[in-house]
Amino acid sequence: MGNHTTVTMFLLWGFSSFPELQHLLFTVILLSHVTILLANASIMVAIKLSQNLHTPMYFFLFALSFSETCTTMVILPRMLVDLLSESKAISLLECATQMFFFFGLAANNCFIMAAMSYDRYTAIHSPLHYHILMTQKVCVQLVMVSCVVGFLCSLGITFTIFNLSFCDSNNIQHFFCDISALVHLACNYTVHHSMIIFMISAFVLMGSFVLIMTSYIFIVSLVVKMPSAQGRYKAFSTCSSHLTVVSMHYGFACFVYLIPKNSDSFSEDMLMAVTYTVLTPLLNPIVYSLRNKEMQTALRKVYYTVLTIFCLAWQVKRP
Repeated sequence: MGNHTTVTMFLLWGFSSFPELQHLLFTVILLSHVTILLANASIMVAIKLSQNLHTPMYFFLFALSFSETCTTMVILPRMLVDLLSESKAISLLECATQMFFFFGLAANNCFIMAAMSYDRYTAIHSPLHYHILMTQKVCVQLVMVSCVVGFLCSLGITFTIFNLSFCDSNNIQHFFCDISALVHLACNYTVHHSMIIFMISAFVLMGSFVLIMTSYIFIVSLVVKMPSAQGRYKAFSTCSSHLTVVSMHYGFACFVYLIPKNSDSFSEDMLMAVTYTVLTPLLNPIVYSLRNKEMQTALRKVYYTVLTIFCLAWQVKRP
């Protein structure tokens, strides 16, 4: 290793280039984080409390909302602390742990969306046998497989990255321990490591995307054969929310993790990562609630119940 100094501590230097925007960024990200938590929690509570939402489609939506919430919890609280803190230090172990959970949960999201597309295909292809084919046991197994495969892929990436030697500079030009920012600091990063990371990323993103697109090709082929225009509209409307979320999710993720980058693209990467870690989890519950009448009805009931409880509690506290 010559005269290189082995790094054991990193500095998350992401937003330090914009000191005048630190408080504004803190406020915007805090509000976004609270909104993400409230929106996803509302969806999960609505699904749990509404008997008519106890179906496979909403089971997967519950799992996706929970996974999205956990994903943001891995990144955003730390980002908020760093925005107000002078010390932006993060240890090697903390960095590896953050990377492992972030990519594990992100991969889990991809595979859950693939399971959701299979669920929509089964509902349209075999409506009479749908509840026989998509039992609660099958749904739980699909979510568990998504989780296990997602975290195994994340383990492969994390192991590859943190087996590298980090020399000299310890300034991570990012707001979290992302792949591109860390490999830029490694002194023994080779094409071999690059190929391993690319193959795992491609397996997660392109593999799950191929499954989703295959399901929708079959769905479209079934829907266009339906004699009723109302039936075709109903079939497509049940898939529209999922397709919107898939488009946003894969569009940003593929740009960040599959397109080759150079060292001058860190600012661009960071902007896309903000979109991926903040905007996408924020829009997902909005898309599902705005485009789904059953969910809208369930959410109104939840909000009405919460409002009633607060009003009763306020009246009890009054002298």
